[in-house]
Amino acid sequence: MEILNPTTPSQRHVIRINNKNLNKKPILKFKLSGLKRSSGRNNIGKITSNHKGGGHKRKYRQLDFYRNQNSIGIITSIEYDPNRSANIASVYDLDKESYYYILAPIDLILGDVIKSGEKLIEQRLGYSMPMEEIPVGSAIHNISLKKGGPAKITRSAGTFSFILDKTSGYCSIQLSSGKKTRVPLNCYATLGIVSNDLHFLSERGKAGRSRWLNKRPTVRGVAMNPIDHPNGGGEGKKSGKGYSPWGKPKTKKT
Repeated sequence: MEILNPTTPSQRHVIRINNKNLNKKPILKFKLSGLKRSSGRNNIGKITSNHKGGGHKRKYRQLDFYRNQNSIGIITSIEYDPNRSANIASVYDLDKESYYYILAPIDLILGDVIKSGEKLIEQRLGYSMPMEEIPVGSAIHNISLKKGGPAKITRSAGTFSFILDKTSGYCSIQLSSGKKTRVPLNCYATLGIVSNDLHFLSERGKAGRSRWLNKRPTVRGVAMNPIDHPNGGGEGKKSGKGYSPWGKPKTKKT
């Protein structure tokens, strides 16, 4: 972690992660694609998700969320990805003689050998295999929810799941949130904890960094004019009339 000296008011509360050991420029140029933001609009241009818009231009890195083919690879770089909280790693596949990106687990370093597929003899960091081959109590991430499908859960920075027990056809896992769920044994998962585990400690420190991240300000309804919000208007401060932006009363149903 890196805490900046308070030379300006906006730097006083900034806490950022030291990513000097990561590659900022992507090595695999052919894995990049354009990424156009919707800014919270639907197909007819109406705002369906508020407080979105602007932000820095990004390019999407195409990651392999399947990892269900028999392969042996070598880690060639650990990189920063602006589209996710975790770091990514580029891998050279020795069998196919090609490159691809994966989610980087903690303690993965350059030159490490990772494998994926069925009936792997050993279990090591970064190996991808079916759940039925992973021992109970192991920390896993990048978990698919159906056979042959891409990984859907446990993909953000610092998250991991535990295998609690196994039954016929299914295994019970516990997520980082504490929630428990069941996943088929033939689904694939990767051993280890997702990298960049100190991401939750970072503080933006100023409104400008939120604008870089495509996040616009949130304004209270009581601070607006009556033309802009049902709770707006009035002399001085008030607690609000308890209406949504569309005039619906915010009351609990009994």
